[in-house]
Amino acid sequence: MSGRELFLAVCVGAAHTLAYPLTWAWWLPLLAVTWLVSCLNRLRPKPAAALALAFGVGWLCAGVWWLFVSMHRYGQLPAWLAAAAVLALSLALSTYLAVAGACYAAWRTGRPGVDAALFAALWTLAECARGVLWTGFPWVASGYAWVDAPWAALAPWVGVYGMGAALAAMAAWLASAFFRPQRSVAPKPAHRWTVLALGGVASGVLAVVGPVSFTQPAGRVSVSLIQTDVAQDEKFSLEKVPAALAWLADALQQSPGQLVVTPETAVPLLPSQMQDLAPGWWEAQVAFFNQPDRAALVGVPLGDFSNGYTNSVIGLTASPAPYRYDKHHLVPFGEFIPLGFRWFTQLMNLPLGDFERGRLAAPSFLALGQRLAPNICYEDLFGEELAARFQVPDQAPTVLVNVSNIAWFGDTVALPQHLHITRLRTLELQRPMLRATNTGMTAVVDHTGQVVKALPPFSRGILHGEVEGRTGLTPFAWWAGRWGLWPWVLCAAAVVVGVWRYGRRPFSAQSGPNRAPGP
Repeated sequence: MSGRELFLAVCVGAAHTLAYPLTWAWWLPLLAVTWLVSCLNRLRPKPAAALALAFGVGWLCAGVWWLFVSMHRYGQLPAWLAAAAVLALSLALSTYLAVAGACYAAWRTGRPGVDAALFAALWTLAECARGVLWTGFPWVASGYAWVDAPWAALAPWVGVYGMGAALAAMAAWLASAFFRPQRSVAPKPAHRWTVLALGGVASGVLAVVGPVSFTQPAGRVSVSLIQTDVAQDEKFSLEKVPAALAWLADALQQSPGQLVVTPETAVPLLPSQMQDLAPGWWEAQVAFFNQPDRAALVGVPLGDFSNGYTNSVIGLTASPAPYRYDKHHLVPFGEFIPLGFRWFTQLMNLPLGDFERGRLAAPSFLALGQRLAPNICYEDLFGEELAARFQVPDQAPTVLVNVSNIAWFGDTVALPQHLHITRLRTLELQRPMLRATNTGMTAVVDHTGQVVKALPPFSRGILHGEVEGRTGLTPFAWWAGRWGLWPWVLCAAAVVVGVWRYGRRPFSAQSGPNRAPGP
């Protein structure tokens, strides 16, 4: 394996990520993964692992490079250390793909259909591992590339990992049809035409039929989504906070929507600090929203430094007691300190960095005839965790609400990527999602994944619109709400074991990975 081949793998992996902000380029990951499989078909396990690792590093470095901004610009890490941290994270998360590449090279059979199933299963296991282990980081998972593709119709059935499995299977089949393994016979023309015909027919049917609707309308509510646009280096400045809170109070009380939503930590102070800097602020908001036709969701940290604090959302309405949601899925280094890494977090300038964890299947906020289910920042990456709130159908959310502050990442591709992720969640669960963010993307996304309205990023303002709640369960909400990702993990593992046990050929000079077995 030459350095030039590894560098090419890094470049192809990086190009793979262009589909996430550029929705029209949904076909690009398919070509990139097809190229990867075509290379793995010619390699033994060790060089296959190296190639897959390089592909993964390019994929992740290009997809999450904006972490450098949060660590260097706002965390005040030296540039070299922030860049090294991004590279180290990409390397660590790419080891799953490296193992998958090595296993594929070792166990592929030379039979196109069997190999496509094997590669799809190994790809799925690698993506699930990246999305779950060590708290998980499934950003730029391959299925997100198909939000605007005909294959988005699969989302309410199989979720983002199922879409990734379909992409991987299709790529492996294309590789078998159009790329010639080293020292083996060329693919038969009939096989090529079969692959093209089946792929074209399936894409056409999905494009015409579209996703099946599993949900029904459940009333409409007018909404006002506040975008505060507070610079991250000013957000927790005690000199700047009083003016920001005064503007926020006016926005909350002057917004015409029945439901008003603020970004994550729009109130950036713990309760004890509020008493010193803005006495009476909370009391005024509680009194204003104490009426049956108004409600608000406000992002705020709760607790204290002695007993611990949470990243939370407070719900205000004409209820005897305010609603509270505490963030469950915390961000490593930003919201909790992984074991053995306190030295690293101490190098960064973070105002709050060790939050307590909330409940997984938290109850919804009952207001305005809807069941509103908040999630905070990157919690909407974990569709299986949002689906846990759908276990009891008559208590399932009718509207999802994401409150975020990704000002940490500056004016980067992280903003449209996050909106992209939200759109796939709405397709999986067939629920609308309201997004109130600090710097963008503040938007109303309907249950079909379409952005109905949005504010320009990096502007202070209020987005007025309307949202239609939905009831009913998608297949994904039903099975993921009960079993999480275990169905995918077990099915993929069963395919791998089946191919390894019954379909593999032993390594030899006649039928090793450098020479495709016979049909």
